[in-house]
Order: sequence, then C-alpha cells, then structure tokens
Amino acid sequence: MCFLISLFPATVLTVLGYVVLYCSSKSAGGIAAFGKALAIWVFVLAAVPPLIGAYVSIAGACPVDRAIHSSIVGK
Repeated sequence: MCFLISLFPATVLTVLGYVVLYCSSKSAGGIAAFGKALAIWVFVLAAVPPLIGAYVSIAGACPVDRAIHSSIVGK
C-alpha cells in the first residue's frame, strides 16, 4: 500500500520536471543550462518516493497496512 501511495508524489515531481525542462528549452544561455540541471535533479528526486515505498512495503513496516489491519482485526 505504501508503494501505491508513493506513486502520487513521484507523478507530481515527474510532471514538474517536464515543466522545468520545457521552460528551460525555451530559454537561452546560462538559464537554459541551469534549467536542464534542475530538471535532472527533479527527475532524480522523483525516483526516491517509489524506492522508499517499495522498501517499506517489502520490509513490512508500512503504517498504512498496520492501521488497516488493526481496524479490521481489532474489532
């Protein structure tokens, strides 16, 4: 469940990276280079939430799963 939830911020960051890349392609000079570097950084950051979500899901430490399980079994 944590992996599925982690896809939402990854999607937002990916879209943001493409917006920055598009804007940098319309610029010239140093701003274009900075924009491309910033877009690459945003794409790298977009990979982090799914990696963390996958790790937490595989490790069995997802708080969402525990909350759902305790609300179903606890009653």
